[in-house]
Amino acid sequence: MLDEFLRGDVKRISPEAPVPVLEVRSRDHRLGGAANAAANVQALGGNATVIGLVGQDTEGDVVERLLREGGLGASLVRDAARPTTRKTRLVARGQQMVRADSESREPPQNEALTGLLAAIDAGLANADGCILSDYAKGVVSPAVASHLLAGAAKRGIPVVVDPKHRDFALYRGATVITPNQSELELAAGSPLPNESAILAATERLLPLLGGGAILATRGADGMTLVRPGLAPIHARATAKAVFDVTGAGDTVVATLALSLATHVPFEDAIILASVAAGVVVSKEGTATVTPDELREALHEV
Repeated sequence: MLDEFLRGDVKRISPEAPVPVLEVRSRDHRLGGAANAAANVQALGGNATVIGLVGQDTEGDVVERLLREGGLGASLVRDAARPTTRKTRLVARGQQMVRADSESREPPQNEALTGLLAAIDAGLANADGCILSDYAKGVVSPAVASHLLAGAAKRGIPVVVDPKHRDFALYRGATVITPNQSELELAAGSPLPNESAILAATERLLPLLGGGAILATRGADGMTLVRPGLAPIHARATAKAVFDVTGAGDTVVATLALSLATHVPFEDAIILASVAAGVVVSKEGTATVTPDELREALHEV
């Protein structure tokens, strides 16, 4: 996913319609989506490879270049039937005016699907852990999800899922999924106004995963881990100040995946993930956390 920013000034209203005219002064691109989770893995000292679909377009070229410049491995499959997902933000004096999304939500087909499944197999062959970042763009289809999860299970590789689909059965076989409040409410089909409602919903949804866990990420209320046959575990939020929650979920899945890949117990892994998220939300913009920052924050908990 490519994040594009057009920055400039607004000095007049368009004669064509009652809308402001942005005089563009600069244009820049950043990696978004699953690439941010990979950047978090890299920042924490891991080696990450991004697997996904891009279009046969200039935006796909930019994504490949940015991954290369960021030192991230990439196994991108080109799909002529879809554009590279791009989110273009028009910004005037620091204020976002509008966002325009260019994307396809269709599942991969034919050669694109075959290429993606082959890339997944090649990636799993050399992996200690896996993050499945579902941004509801169609790429994480039932065919793709089941193939990845079956391959990971065969190799004993833990899979951490950042879910967007309302049916958690799509992620059956995952080690753990990390829904936030709204994602959990979508899956549950009702508001979850308090902790008892959240626990009841996670217990009800848990069988859909076939033995996996649910880590409900709850912002300022911390995180709650629910596993089959075990008592829930809660990790409190640790942020002293919150400036920007952008990308905090990516930090959680990255820290969790690295922890589980190195055989850190679940109980300790969620504490590490919570503390890492607390570091990231204290920074402005989409950010990552380093091992030194994580160690320092752990000493303060």
